[in-house]
Amino acid sequence: MKNQSFPRHARIDGYAGLGDYAAIGDGRSVALIAPDGAIDWWCAPNMDSPPLFDRILDAKAGGYFQIEPEGDYCVHRKYRDNSNVLETCYETASGKVRFTESLNSNHAGRLPWCELARRVEGLEGEVKLKMTFMPGSAACTRSPWLADSRIGKVIHIGDLMAMLHTTEDIDFTRSDDDVIEASFTVHARSRSMIALLVSDKEPLAVPPIEKIDERIEISHQMWEMWTQDLSYDGLFPEHVKRSALALKFLLYSPTGALAAAPTTSLPEGIGGEKNYDYRYAWIRDACLIIRAFAFIGALEECKAAFSWLTHTIVRHQGKLRACYTLDGEVVPDETYLPLEGYKGSKPVRIGNNAQSQQQLSMFGDMLDTALLFVHAGHVLDLTTSRLLARLANECADSWRQDDSGIWELPEREHYTHSKMACWITLDIAEKLAKDGHIETTWVERWSREKDRIRDWIESHCWSEKKQAYSFYAGTDRLDASLGLVWYYGMKVDPQRMISTYEMLVEELGHGTPMLYRYSDVEHEESTFVACAFWLVEAWARLGEQEKATAYMDQILECLCDKGNVETFNEMFDVRTGEWRGNVPQGLSHLSLICAADALSRNREKGDTPWHR
Repeated sequence: MKNQSFPRHARIDGYAGLGDYAAIGDGRSVALIAPDGAIDWWCAPNMDSPPLFDRILDAKAGGYFQIEPEGDYCVHRKYRDNSNVLETCYETASGKVRFTESLNSNHAGRLPWCELARRVEGLEGEVKLKMTFMPGSAACTRSPWLADSRIGKVIHIGDLMAMLHTTEDIDFTRSDDDVIEASFTVHARSRSMIALLVSDKEPLAVPPIEKIDERIEISHQMWEMWTQDLSYDGLFPEHVKRSALALKFLLYSPTGALAAAPTTSLPEGIGGEKNYDYRYAWIRDACLIIRAFAFIGALEECKAAFSWLTHTIVRHQGKLRACYTLDGEVVPDETYLPLEGYKGSKPVRIGNNAQSQQQLSMFGDMLDTALLFVHAGHVLDLTTSRLLARLANECADSWRQDDSGIWELPEREHYTHSKMACWITLDIAEKLAKDGHIETTWVERWSREKDRIRDWIESHCWSEKKQAYSFYAGTDRLDASLGLVWYYGMKVDPQRMISTYEMLVEELGHGTPMLYRYSDVEHEESTFVACAFWLVEAWARLGEQEKATAYMDQILECLCDKGNVETFNEMFDVRTGEWRGNVPQGLSHLSLICAADALSRNREKGDTPWHR
């Protein structure tokens, strides 16, 4: 994988760049590591737990865990091939050292405790390093304290119990309730280990340090085996594998839920208020991630996530919510934390108010995922089959309503994307019924209702001025999410849809290959990474292969030559070259995979809606 290179990492007001972070994970939690060796974000033991380290949201008061060479240095880092194990090399005037970092797992999967392993190897000369461990207070709700045990000092942080477990060469110079500091020196061919062990309301296991070191390699082997077992053989294979590994971070293995991202409140625009908690499972995001997993042959992940979705919806009496907690419960309403926010971007939120919104496109997300599942050769159970028919009927009854749309806006409108998604919902329902996967009772009703939706869209959502489908009925503003509903255009009016996509590039691209989400939003936020990849897929599915290929090349050149190890955020600021939003972002990575898949397939028009 490509190197990420830096001189000695300079923070601005204590903050690293949002695009400079690399992630490590274990199927339950994700840690973010800055180029200066600081872990600035880690919620333990789970992605949605209170953060153990949160300096990314408050440079002055937040917790972090840093190992850094003394003096000036240059940084080169990369993921191991086919792996989420991170390697970072620091070059100083006196020598060279390599960090190998992993949230460890074992041959049987994730461990029953959290094991964050940091191996430090001397490569050349001599390098002096310092370590700082400062646990966070979770927004002033817990006060860490140290206690002695027979085998070393234990750190209590609320319900968490933690221990720094190290090789003997680590010289601890300070240990108190506020901070633990250490120093050590590595030489050519030396090897040191610093591991952070964490448990939550449970006894703390303290394995031999040699076993923790070994598990870095076991974890690498497990990542490597998973990646090599994927069946993708199309274009852009290295980018696809890296995005697949990023998506794997988001699968919460205790339940099968798929988080939108493992972070909260990283801003879409510096100083703005669009800072949201994404540590929940959105129906839309989960279904699209399942789709990407299906394209690369990750069957186990598809099955686990789809089963979790259907079970969760059934458990909530079939009521669709925009998002659920990773345990399948109702997401709490937003509350604000007394933190500075990344570079002063407030508020810092916990919870998400989108959970109670009406979003009509969710019907299509669920039925599309079911279609994908059966076309891959699998079988729906009766409970899921009945749920899907019920959702199709609910869509047929409610498509005339306004909603908050895919962008979860406070203004309810008749969003064009939502209406097209309803049309696709009923089209898929017809196909599932005719193929014997769901009950056929309502097929004729769905067909007639689908025609009504089409007629309404064509009458109310076409802008003669822009020669494009509009953002919502009665406006000339545009919406990049229409890249997701190319199938509607392919079946109803391909030329109108192609014209729409050309206008999206002109109005929402601002002369770059990246797209803003909708008209006039460039004053509040950065370009939305997924939107550009959605347009690549749409053009490819509509037969515009040459245009789609050229656009894909431009996007990758824009995003992947910026020093990022391809751990994509939600947004990219084309004006500054900086990344914005939560990270790693599922929509950004899944859309790359779907675009690459579309470019790699040579399918006839008129195939199934998602070209299986």
